[in-house]
Amino acid sequence: MKLTILGGGGFRVPLVYGALLGDHAEGRVTHVTLHDLDEGRLSAVARVLLEQGEGVPDAPGVTATTNLDEALRGADFVFSAIRVGGLEGRAADERIALAEGVLGQETVGAGGIAYGLRTVPVAERIARRVAELAPEAWVINFTNPAGLVTEAMSRILGNRVVGICDSPVGLGRRVARMLGAHPDEAWIDYVGLNHLGWLRGLRIGGRDELPRLLADDEALGSFEEGRLFGPEWLRSLGSIPNEYLHYYYFNREAVHAYRTAERTRGAYLRDQQAGFYARMAKPDTPALATWHETLADREATYMAANREAAGIGERDEEDLESGGYEKVALALMRAIARDERATLVLNVRNGATLSVLDADAVIEVPCLVDANGAHPVSVSPLPGHAVGLVTSVKAVEREVLAAVESGSRATAVKAFALHPLVDSVAVARRLVDNYTAEHPGLAYLRR
Repeated sequence: MKLTILGGGGFRVPLVYGALLGDHAEGRVTHVTLHDLDEGRLSAVARVLLEQGEGVPDAPGVTATTNLDEALRGADFVFSAIRVGGLEGRAADERIALAEGVLGQETVGAGGIAYGLRTVPVAERIARRVAELAPEAWVINFTNPAGLVTEAMSRILGNRVVGICDSPVGLGRRVARMLGAHPDEAWIDYVGLNHLGWLRGLRIGGRDELPRLLADDEALGSFEEGRLFGPEWLRSLGSIPNEYLHYYYFNREAVHAYRTAERTRGAYLRDQQAGFYARMAKPDTPALATWHETLADREATYMAANREAAGIGERDEEDLESGGYEKVALALMRAIARDERATLVLNVRNGATLSVLDADAVIEVPCLVDANGAHPVSVSPLPGHAVGLVTSVKAVEREVLAAVESGSRATAVKAFALHPLVDSVAVARRLVDNYTAEHPGLAYLRR
């Protein structure tokens, strides 16, 4: 079975390959094709994968190419993890938004909209090439903003594209651990959009144990989301929000922390990864050890500005474990390729799951996965406060898609202005002007 990874020179690709190395069952991935536009990054990551596979008898073969059509032909699964504009683009998204006093995070607020306007046209072109060259392939999208990009691709590929994110998985694992349960034995009641969801229950043996956690200040203070939001606010909500909701609930504090930080997250990653790839350009650099060293620092500094805003200090060792998007991707591929049924939190088309959204809206919910794809399970209705955020942000995503389709600057302004974290139409207009001046990829937005 062949897996193609778009964005194959990306720093996190070795996580995916490492997960594949642990799969020895019949029907496993036997070949990985890396695709990227940057030959230097491709070469660096290929070296890491080569060292990872040393001593593993059935390690998947690896090839690398800068030709998209070559990469897609014969693919059974396509993993999309592209970054249009690179980390330089992300840093610019953050800087331009913060100059206007609004959030510039890559998936939330103004930064997320700018990134979406750059990324959706490219994702749609990829989807059309997949439909032509590998029509039986399944696309697993990790490209951010994951919900928006998955919805754009689904307009071309239908249900054969599924979005994944490690945030809900990591949250579910942390809550299960606090309740003394194995994550695989707990049912997670989670619902929302990508980076905009709530864990509303965690059932162990048919009993919802979340109320027990919400009543325990000490337990809530022992994991990241509990410290970020605080016990009082969590009890008010009656749920555990995805960590990205900190940008909404504590927006003023988050923006202040970002504006006063030495570097934004995007600028930090840009500089850190530039150093990694520069070191990897030297043939005597130990590839795998260098990658592990860089990864450890990256994970330790995740959402540092939010932790500063909340006054909670450094991450605990238990929180350093990611949600494991590579494990979610592997479980998804196994379930589809081998009909090994699994329950996973995924980004899929709504159907009739949430009555406040239309059938084609991509949402993030638990899904039953089998050989026919991912099927969202029934969930109870959203509470009113969640309805407001979910419908507002989905409306913004739809305006982004409309702006991409029409090339209309006015529609792009509307997308920015309607977002809950952009507080002025005048600010929205300046954001569009500044983003289009900065990013050549936004030249399609006509005046």
